[in-house]
Amino acid sequence: MPQSLQITAAAPDPALLDLPWHIPLEDWPEDNLAALPRGLSRHVVRFVRLSGRVIAVKEIGESVAFHEYQLLRDLNRLDVPSVVPVGVITGRTTLDGEPLDSVLITKHLKFSLPYRALFSRYVNPETATRLIDALAVLLVRLHLTGFYWGDVSLSNTLFRRDAGEFAAYLVDAETGDLHDRLTDGQREYDLEIARVNIIGELMDLEAGELLIEEMDTIAVGEMIVLRYRELWTELTRSEEFDTGERWRVGARIRRLNDLGYDVGELIMTTDLGGTTVRIQPKVVAAGHHHRRLMRLTGLDVQENQARRMLNDMDTYRVAMDRQGDDEEFVAHDWLSEVFEATVRAIPRELRGKLEPAEIFHQVLEHRWYLAEAAGHDVPFAQAVPSYIDNVLRHRPDEEAVLGLDTATLAAIEPD
Repeated sequence: MPQSLQITAAAPDPALLDLPWHIPLEDWPEDNLAALPRGLSRHVVRFVRLSGRVIAVKEIGESVAFHEYQLLRDLNRLDVPSVVPVGVITGRTTLDGEPLDSVLITKHLKFSLPYRALFSRYVNPETATRLIDALAVLLVRLHLTGFYWGDVSLSNTLFRRDAGEFAAYLVDAETGDLHDRLTDGQREYDLEIARVNIIGELMDLEAGELLIEEMDTIAVGEMIVLRYRELWTELTRSEEFDTGERWRVGARIRRLNDLGYDVGELIMTTDLGGTTVRIQPKVVAAGHHHRRLMRLTGLDVQENQARRMLNDMDTYRVAMDRQGDDEEFVAHDWLSEVFEATVRAIPRELRGKLEPAEIFHQVLEHRWYLAEAAGHDVPFAQAVPSYIDNVLRHRPDEEAVLGLDTATLAAIEPD
């Protein structure tokens, strides 16, 4: 092991020292690698097995590695969806003393997929729209925190399933910068980069015959602009009303809650005559349903999953005639009698196919379809076995290797 090797990490794993850092990353032996699908990247990226988990290793220049490492730490501190940084390794050389690039190490985001893998496995006409929606939400969240991305694209994003939708995570921050507040020009430039990159990426998929023929790549790419502006406007616009309509303050807050945002600070002003009130959200924080479910149950899930689970909890409360009970007591019983009972019913060998929260969401969907077909309510005891046998057993794993063989991986990865 070369003496100049330096590891910068908040909690370094000693097993890092056992990896072949003296070999260029593109030449690493298969024994060290995990067969996970990779997205497009301007750098060499490999997934590596380490201490029973998977890490992503990216070969990159030293200054850029430290810049991205710090940005990812800041984004995690701000609770923005992004990969978790592990550390930076510098001072790499070959056994002959030739210098090698530094590497940035991040945790592999479990149950996540790059967009190319999603299009290669699930050719659903709505997939592109749902990915764009997820990316628009992520971009708004980044901009609200003052983060300028500089290279917005599907390639620099990972996606996780979220109750029938997708949740987007930033995976590449090397071109980014964190500011106290972004100007409109910075936001618009990021948005234009997103539009151009997405159109190019979809055209690339089209050339590889991974899109359905009737998909309009230009229209889908333009959608990011519309989705972004709709959400940004709702989160930040001012609203005027008469002083007799003060109920509209609460209504605005409820609308933001429905979008999954809490209002941390609200500016309220009146005109000189005191007849008109203007309100404008000053600080909004994403994750309203996530935080509520976490407070009630301790479950850490995606925002849409949390919304769906809270709705089911409300249904359970009514069905058990417990509207007068404290919410915390109802949540405790729902957790053990409904959610955990459902998860325990899933055979152990099938639990790697989806996250528990996504499995629960799909059980609810399956139960609804069974009830519609039967013309009456279907109990969980009947819905869960039906879901396992008719749906879950036929899905690919999404926790680790994703069930992809080498030939399939080669077909969906760039050369």
